[in-house]
Amino acid sequence: MQGNACNPQSLLPLEERRAGKREIADLKLVASIREIQRQTHGVYGSPRVTLALRNRGQAIGKNRVARVMRLHGIQAKTAHKYKATTNSQHGLPVAPNLLERSFAVGQEQSVWVSDITYIWTREGWLYLCAILELSTRAILGWSIQPRLTRHLVLNALNMACYRKKPVKDMIFHSDRGSQYASEEVKKRLIAIGARQSMSRKGDCWDNAVMESFFGSLKREWVRSKTYSSRLEAKSDVAFFIEGFYNTIRIHTTLGTSPKTFQKQHQVA
Repeated sequence: MQGNACNPQSLLPLEERRAGKREIADLKLVASIREIQRQTHGVYGSPRVTLALRNRGQAIGKNRVARVMRLHGIQAKTAHKYKATTNSQHGLPVAPNLLERSFAVGQEQSVWVSDITYIWTREGWLYLCAILELSTRAILGWSIQPRLTRHLVLNALNMACYRKKPVKDMIFHSDRGSQYASEEVKKRLIAIGARQSMSRKGDCWDNAVMESFFGSLKREWVRSKTYSSRLEAKSDVAFFIEGFYNTIRIHTTLGTSPKTFQKQHQVA
């Protein structure tokens, strides 16, 4: 026997041979997807898996990735609702909404957005304040404390300022919570040359990017954990922010992680 005669595949009808090649290719794809899911703690759905595969140099369509993931029961962790921590029932002055949902900003613009959420532990509640830079989607500053006070915001703000020097007249946007409306926070923002901006009352869409970040934190990370102590929770959330979200996790707006985006665009 000569040529392809020794290959059993050559004896099959053309359609069956093509189907066999697709199955083999799909199995290789499944292995790559499972490896990506393992490295990213199972938090990616098909859009981010597609981006991760493309970043590895594999030309592939999102529909094929979604089909293969669905066929093999591979899916991201599901969402979980949580209550708000905002208390806007206070008599403190509030700032105007300068951001007006303009979340797509260029590198020449400087906008920081911030919000507060809660995390449950067996020792009681923890509160997390985070500050995100819109242009890079990086978390610049964060603070975790057992009490919901203005110091939570001030500590996160100090970390953000340490990591990146604020640009004069930059926008700092948050909700109308009493922590952000406090005199101490206002003075700190004035001192760094920032213009304070606040969402309209009861409108979470005015700070949708921060809502999205906290949604990812809860859905992809916190929901599957049971923290025995506040220290354990703080350490784990810190890892999510610094060891995963900022450095590894693909952001769909960027097509890569915030850290990689900063390197590619030489952002300080």
